[in-house]
Amino acid sequence: MTTLSPENSISARRSASFILGLHPLVRTEAWKFLTGYYSWQSSQDERLTVDSTRRKNYKALCQMYEKIQPLLENLHQNFIETRNNIAHDIQKLYDKDPLGNILIDKKKLEKILLLSYVCNTQAEYQQGFHEMVMLFQLMVEHDHETFWLFQFFLQKTEHSCVINIGVGKNLDMLNNLINFLDPMFAEHLKGKGAGAVQSLFPWFCLCFQRAFKSFDDVWRLWEVLLTGKPCRNFQVLVAYSLLQMVRGQVLQESMTGDAILLACNNLIDLDADELISAACLVYAELIQKDVPQPLQDFFL
Repeated sequence: MTTLSPENSISARRSASFILGLHPLVRTEAWKFLTGYYSWQSSQDERLTVDSTRRKNYKALCQMYEKIQPLLENLHQNFIETRNNIAHDIQKLYDKDPLGNILIDKKKLEKILLLSYVCNTQAEYQQGFHEMVMLFQLMVEHDHETFWLFQFFLQKTEHSCVINIGVGKNLDMLNNLINFLDPMFAEHLKGKGAGAVQSLFPWFCLCFQRAFKSFDDVWRLWEVLLTGKPCRNFQVLVAYSLLQMVRGQVLQESMTGDAILLACNNLIDLDADELISAACLVYAELIQKDVPQPLQDFFL
């Protein structure tokens, strides 16, 4: 890569992470580049400065939160409700590995989620964020890294997992994609299978976290989403590929919407590389066709 221009070198690094995946030993550091926590062109000294600044900014946000917390409790009913929801969701998290060792710090996780809710007005807390942030906490060592990686992840993926921003658009485009690539399946989903696609919102809210057999598989897919390759909004191609896994059963058994949803929910313990490859084949099929303008604008 040293023989490439800076621009092409950056592109090559991103392509490599998309095609090959990241080795677990470099994942923590590489994610800081993929999310935008660090600039690809930054030097080691510049990265030390950036990390120090992010640590200080996180500390300042924590101090601000402590000062305004009484005001939020007295004037904003939504704050108390959200805080209770976060506490309830975190309590349900299983925080131990098979040997009984504690994996996560629930108190720190609760603090990060509350801070994110207060500071990020675009992405209000929703059920599932606690599971996503837990994966960031498992990846990095410090609280400020967990907080900022989550914020940058949301930005880099265009808030595609946020219910009031990206999830509805994802579902609409998934419907459009099925109509375009698989009219027979689309016809069933409009008839007897009505409502099934709209019920698949948890796939997007959790970025498919529950479909995989390991955290490494989840990170693998998320890394692809961060590269923006092979296209924008790759998550919808992933969802389409998942639906294709149950397509034969759905049509053969003439399933209702509820039965389709149950079949989709049973798609677990998947291999990330296989799913990514399947979604890439969908993309390859898509670009060979005369794609309608809404799909062009969304993917291409």
